[in-house]
Amino acid sequence: MPTRMTLLMAALLMAAGCTAAPPPPSSTLPPPPSPSPSPPARAAPTSGCQAARRLEPGTHRIRHGGLERRFLLSVPDGPGPHPVILDLHGLNSDAARQSAYSRLADTGARRGYIVATPQAAEGRMGWTLPHTAGPDDTGFLTALLDHLERGLCVRSGREFAAGMSYGAAMATALICELNGRLTAVAAVAGLNLVRPCPRAVPPVTVVAFHGTADRIVPYRGGHPLRDATGGLRELADLVVLDPVEQAADGWAALLGCTGRTTAAQARKVRVRDWKTCRGGATLRLYTIDGGGHTWPGPIDVPWLGTTARDLDATALILDTFDRAPAR
Repeated sequence: MPTRMTLLMAALLMAAGCTAAPPPPSSTLPPPPSPSPSPPARAAPTSGCQAARRLEPGTHRIRHGGLERRFLLSVPDGPGPHPVILDLHGLNSDAARQSAYSRLADTGARRGYIVATPQAAEGRMGWTLPHTAGPDDTGFLTALLDHLERGLCVRSGREFAAGMSYGAAMATALICELNGRLTAVAAVAGLNLVRPCPRAVPPVTVVAFHGTADRIVPYRGGHPLRDATGGLRELADLVVLDPVEQAADGWAALLGCTGRTTAAQARKVRVRDWKTCRGGATLRLYTIDGGGHTWPGPIDVPWLGTTARDLDATALILDTFDRAPAR
């Protein structure tokens, strides 16, 4: 049965979603996921490197949990094997908008990545985080990775997830829920939306980006949706987020990262780095002074705040994924 907090979060998300807008998505806040009693079982998929007919780029549909689910697929040139990225959209957005905004499908494919951009279930504005009510999106995304491994030549041990806002929350939640399947995760404007699980996980690389002037998912934590009014304001005031830097410290503790340093990357960008993490993994937080609820790069979305135009999050994410130690 859903908890009172789960119901509160659902109401908050639905209320926030009433202000539909073009990309990128808006976002709100889930309760932190609780740990699974044991890692989810994973059936070994058939190798797509020997598939007689491989998946083609474009729009695809698969069934999971009694629902038809949709995803966009971008495939690089060459026989493979190729690494895989799941690119997760934010609340009240969709796969097409995320693909255009993050540019991972285009840029990633040119750099040799298979990029799948899945869509939240029909009628839902966002993902169902682990241990909350709704379609089993953890199971869906696991099944999607298996589907890609059966239908394409995937490089074993090189599977990644990236996301914007609520999609960042889902991506980081998968670190614990998939218990070692993901090699690295990228979180844009959403690292503090879920907390690390209170149990050890295999080494994983994490790279995050967040603006200090984000008024939807505040950098300094506290109540979200700073510009909300009325009933939505009352709901948002019941939610308290950790500061982003505290969230990063929590992931550092979970992943065994030490030797924290901070340095200037550009005029308004600070990088918080940990020199040593278990298994050769990396943890890095890019803080954009004055940045809004936006994806750093060439695309401006003025109503969500300032975009860091001199920082290309897409390129930095791919660079991070390139260097992450394989499973």
